[in-house]
Amino acid sequence: MTRVLVVDDDLKVRTALRATLERSGYDVDEADSGSEAIRKSGDDSYDAAVVDYQLPPPDGLEVLAQLREAQPRCVRVLMSGALDLPVLMSAVNRGEVSRVLAKPFGRRSVITALEEALAQRNRFEELCLGDRSGLFEGQRRGLEECLSGGLIKLALQPIVGAGRGTVVGYEGLLRSAHASLDTPLRVLHAAETHDSLGRLADVVCARAAEWLRVLPEHLMLFLNVHPSELADSDAVRRRFSALQPAAHRLVIEITERSSMLQLDDWRTTLDYLVSAGFRIAVDDLGSGYNSLSMLAELKPAFIKVDMSIVRNVDREERKQRLLDLLARFSKATDSQLIAEGIETPLEAETVKRIGVDLLQGYFFGRPALELAASAA
Repeated sequence: MTRVLVVDDDLKVRTALRATLERSGYDVDEADSGSEAIRKSGDDSYDAAVVDYQLPPPDGLEVLAQLREAQPRCVRVLMSGALDLPVLMSAVNRGEVSRVLAKPFGRRSVITALEEALAQRNRFEELCLGDRSGLFEGQRRGLEECLSGGLIKLALQPIVGAGRGTVVGYEGLLRSAHASLDTPLRVLHAAETHDSLGRLADVVCARAAEWLRVLPEHLMLFLNVHPSELADSDAVRRRFSALQPAAHRLVIEITERSSMLQLDDWRTTLDYLVSAGFRIAVDDLGSGYNSLSMLAELKPAFIKVDMSIVRNVDREERKQRLLDLLARFSKATDSQLIAEGIETPLEAETVKRIGVDLLQGYFFGRPALELAASAA
């Protein structure tokens, strides 16, 4: 019997879901908090979990992220009455959420979501998981199709100036049109597994070069670099030499969550990039544990504040104070502060008032594979 964990702090919701699922033949377990759900996932196994987003900490996304690590085969369904699109898309891209149910939803909706997610998991396993050698070979073939078949693209998301609100550049975000390696996380995982991060980086740089030829000369392009790339300074020199004529327009993003500072050759690589005219951005500031170290070591031209700090900043004074400190720091160090994940007018107005230089998020535009006519 398929075993489902229902997580919601509302007893009425849990009771209704249990009744619905049991009538459809599911074996149901319940948890009334994220911490209880995480504890149960360590003690028992589940085929699926239906988890509310708005739980007392840890929230539903954190529960699903930990559940994915503890039980990779468990299908993960997120319920929410107020979907936070940037956070949600990030979680989907990381593979932490299988399906989303917008509250309120009917009985048939939850059953359909579970059936579809379970069926998709089973199809994927039948396709790739016949045995470990089959998985490995299937993943290798899929990666080869991605890298040599033109399936890797860069979607552009606009970054605007806080003053006039005009577009000053774009972030290039990895996208894949492959049938199974269809998210950035899956492509990156496959590249890591098959020692092909360098080939993937070559393709990404080629896509970046294509965009630089199309974008107006005054616009910047922000490009994410996998931290492992920085361990091979010779490969980085070869890869970015073709982009050097546009170095003044290209900003290389290095995530604050990375372990870059533990790599042997990172300083040599960064020295080359900066001397060649490329600028450096620290990405996802506030999402990991290396914030101060990264800022001190890299001396970035741009500091990108993680969306977890920007979210609801108009309603949370502590976040406003933190952004104010970062804005003061960026001005003192001649860097520019970018607020990511802005979704509402109030968030935008608040970060502008605080003194953030550049703004990015769904409020200003979603990632797109084609350039808007107004920007061309």
